[in-house]
Amino acid sequence: MSRIGRLPIDIPSGVTITVAGQDVAVKGPKGELTLTVASPIEVTVEENQVLVSRPDDERESRSLHGLTRTLINNNIIGVTQGYTKGLEVVGTGYRVAQKGGSIEFALGFSHPVLVDPPAGITLTVEGNNKVTVSGIDKQAVGEAAANIRKIRKPEPYKGKGVRYAGEVVRRKAGKSGK
Repeated sequence: MSRIGRLPIDIPSGVTITVAGQDVAVKGPKGELTLTVASPIEVTVEENQVLVSRPDDERESRSLHGLTRTLINNNIIGVTQGYTKGLEVVGTGYRVAQKGGSIEFALGFSHPVLVDPPAGITLTVEGNNKVTVSGIDKQAVGEAAANIRKIRKPEPYKGKGVRYAGEVVRRKAGKSGK
């Protein structure tokens, strides 16, 4: 039995969960998220708890059991607290500025790079080198942060580029003079 999958999920106050067939809708103070559960997995709500169960011990059922429970738990955390991911811009002359709802990066290209946030994601700038990506969907927040980081990944010689907050960039020695 999956150790994660069989754990019940406590429903905090202010959150309502509705199960309609294979669709699970989680509604809370920050918004609403829906999840379509894969076919062999069953989700039930009993006494302020969500229970995820599987019908058999087939390989596919076992792999989806813990995953489904974690996805539902992530949705509950998202509609109550939300998710944030921090990014840092490192490098001489590299900076970021807020332009209305979008943000503008100066990353050593010949042009400024404008980034519009996807639906449900907010981008905020602190100072001129920190960006915070926030939203209620954990997967969308991570994907938006990864797409921003992809614009100019941190390079290994000087460490310049866009990195996650707290990310350690492995440095290379570079050329050695005679």
